[in-house]
Amino acid sequence: MTQSAAAEMAVADTFPKLLLQHARVRPNRVAIREKDLGIWQSWTWSEAADEVRWLACGLAARGFRRGMNLAIVGDNRPRLYWAFAAAQALGGVPVPIYQDSVSQEILFVLDNAEVRFAIVEDQEQVDKLLELLPQAPNLELICYDDPRGLRNYAQPQLIPYDELRIAGREFDEKNPGFFLREVDAGSAGDICVILYTSGTTGKPKGVCHTHRSFIAAASGDVSFDRFTEDESVLSYLPMAWVGDHLFSYAQAMVAGFTVNCPESSETVMTDLREIGPTYYFAPPRVFENLLTQVMIRMDDAARLKKWLFHYFMNVARRCGAEILDGTPVPIVARLQYLLGDLLVYGPLRNVLGMSRVRVAYTGGAAIGPDLHRFYRSIGINLKQLYGQTETAVYVCKQPDGEAKLDSVGQPLPGVELKVAASGEVLVRTPGMLKEYYKRPDATVESITPDGYFMTGDAGFFDDDGHLKIIDRAKDVGKLDDGTLFAPQFLENKLKFFPYVKEAVCFGDRRDMVCAFVNIDVQAVGNWAEKLGLAYAGYVDLASKPQVYELIASCVEKVNADLAREPHLSGSQIRRFLILHKELDADDDELTRTRKVRRGFIGEKYAPLVSALYGGAHSCRIETQVRFEDGRTGTVRAEVRVCDVKAGSYAAKAA
Repeated sequence: MTQSAAAEMAVADTFPKLLLQHARVRPNRVAIREKDLGIWQSWTWSEAADEVRWLACGLAARGFRRGMNLAIVGDNRPRLYWAFAAAQALGGVPVPIYQDSVSQEILFVLDNAEVRFAIVEDQEQVDKLLELLPQAPNLELICYDDPRGLRNYAQPQLIPYDELRIAGREFDEKNPGFFLREVDAGSAGDICVILYTSGTTGKPKGVCHTHRSFIAAASGDVSFDRFTEDESVLSYLPMAWVGDHLFSYAQAMVAGFTVNCPESSETVMTDLREIGPTYYFAPPRVFENLLTQVMIRMDDAARLKKWLFHYFMNVARRCGAEILDGTPVPIVARLQYLLGDLLVYGPLRNVLGMSRVRVAYTGGAAIGPDLHRFYRSIGINLKQLYGQTETAVYVCKQPDGEAKLDSVGQPLPGVELKVAASGEVLVRTPGMLKEYYKRPDATVESITPDGYFMTGDAGFFDDDGHLKIIDRAKDVGKLDDGTLFAPQFLENKLKFFPYVKEAVCFGDRRDMVCAFVNIDVQAVGNWAEKLGLAYAGYVDLASKPQVYELIASCVEKVNADLAREPHLSGSQIRRFLILHKELDADDDELTRTRKVRRGFIGEKYAPLVSALYGGAHSCRIETQVRFEDGRTGTVRAEVRVCDVKAGSYAAKAA
């Protein structure tokens, strides 16, 4: 990019202005791709700018005006990303909604944000909105991208995307200066998006960000990791999540790199390998699932391949992360690692779709140190970042060569961090929210008088200035004997094992730590098949004595690790049970970002908690579940409670 072009980009203070700048500076470079029916289709920056213009004009022709909110619901699709820019170009505000939200969750956002216009992906989302029309009478237009299954829908609110696009072209021809005037009227201080929080502890709150805050966050990230227009990312995480909005929209708009939308959630891994992104982000759960798939494949591998894998993974654990960081390593170990890279690590990175990844990040929840080290040891530059919806995920990142396993990195440029006397992390950042939508009380409560956002996380700085997050401040507690209890830390250690999908730990103000475990039905099912162990489904598999023995061995390994930590040895897990159903966001047990709602789960399954702490060896439970189509059912089971051994250090200390 020339100096004049760079200067031109620097003065663009809204996302539509950035889009138009890219259309002038790099008109023929690919802005976005989508895989449809197995074929990748591409749009250049010039073509993307035209599509946004026509969509914005189509919305304007139907009455969308400055200050209105536009709901966006669906999987990652170019047309839905263009809807963000189209709404912003008109001075409106996009309001993305999680595509797997049930009707009542969508209704809350529609009502709270006073939505009159919506752009959705397909029939599934159209059906949800049509069902809500009696409760959301202000919803006057529903534009849909994919027409399949909608031929006989005659509701007056519905309009196909192509029809709205055509109307926009006609409007643009009749009003040639309209679009540019609307874009020019936008300013950095305008609200650019409303992102709703996951609602871990209550009703979601609408986080209002300005163009200034998100462009500042994106620019800081681009500079920190030296991202260029040559980067390529796979956009597969929910569009309603702040991480996707930063990485797949804001950063792409700032740096001018290419965003790739997979065909479906089922084809993400295949599409990842085809694209070979240079920059990759995923929450810990995705990295855990990838590792689970690897371990399942290794269990099925031939004896020689299995031996090679385990031998060279031992080599990688000893020196892989050090080689990645450029730390001196003995020549013999380095040669062993090079051979391992040829035979194991390189092919493994290719299977994972990360052969070209220059930098990978994880965040949104704490990642287990063992999981972090695994990826770094095979040559993937996986680093941690830290931030919240309210801070545009712009707080901390790990610099290259300083990817500590137990930290979330150092404050990013322009960020001020401090730890309150209570242990809570406070942050002042260029990516700070403007306000909570229609919640001035919540805005005041979340920001200190001197302008620091109260993150709600407990942490501290190490000697190198890296921030370490212990847990959510409200979740950190103590056992009866004063031992520190950090449930998320324990849960992450359990979830490192491929057989454990979710875990929920209890122990605050109690005499010991106990846990609920969700097994990973694919990993445990694969293990059971090798043993010739027949089962009828999740409930049956979860109740098998052999499965309890398998999970008990995982818990005991966690306890052995904890026993080596003087401050945590007393928080070893003494009893556990395997839940009779999988924790599900539709049952309010998880947030839409897959965070455990620990308090809700403790109340919902109070009889099971009582069984853990009351010395019982089993408990009869009956639970109502909600299916995707809205129907409800009941799961009944006799849940067994299992005692496990504590590590030796704790025994001596006792």
